[in-house]
Amino acid sequence: MAVHDQPFWKRKKLEQMSAREWESLCDGCGRCCLNKLEDIDTGETHFTNVGCKLLDGENCRCHDYKNRKKKVSDCVQLTPRAVRRIDWLPPTCAYKLVAGGRDLYWWHHLVSGDRDTVHQAGVSVRGRVAASEADVPDADLVNWIVKWPGKVPKKARAPKSPSGR
Repeated sequence: MAVHDQPFWKRKKLEQMSAREWESLCDGCGRCCLNKLEDIDTGETHFTNVGCKLLDGENCRCHDYKNRKKKVSDCVQLTPRAVRRIDWLPPTCAYKLVAGGRDLYWWHHLVSGDRDTVHQAGVSVRGRVAASEADVPDADLVNWIVKWPGKVPKKARAPKSPSGR
C-alpha cells in the first residue's frame, strides 16, 4: 500500500493532523472522563468509576464538549504535547497509540466504520459509571477506585476477521 493510500493516522504525526482528523481520533470510550486519584507517595494514578459531572455515562460523551473547560476547570485538553506527557491515558486511547507509532484497534470507529464497536468490545464506560463527581465528595473518591479503565479488555484485544464483526 502506497503511503498516500494509508489512513491519516498512519501517515501523519499528531501535530500534522487537521482539527477534524484530531477530533476523529477520539474513540468515545469516556475513560479519560473518569475521576482519577494520584498517590502522593508513589505518583501512581488510580482510576475511579466516578464520572465527570459533564459525562453522559450512557453515550460516553460530554454533555457540553464545547464549553467543558469553562464548566470543569481541571478538564484536560489533549494536545500532541499533552498526549506524550500524560501517563494516565488509558492503554486503548487512540491518541496514545498513534503517538507511540501503533495502529488503532479493530473496534475503533475509524477502522470498523461503526461508532458502536467501542461499546461492543467492552472498552467504553457505558454501564460502568457508578456515580457523578457532583454526588461524591473528593474525600470519598478513594472508595471508588477501580482497575478496569487502565486495562485492555479481552474482547477488545481479540482480532476480528477481515469481514468485520
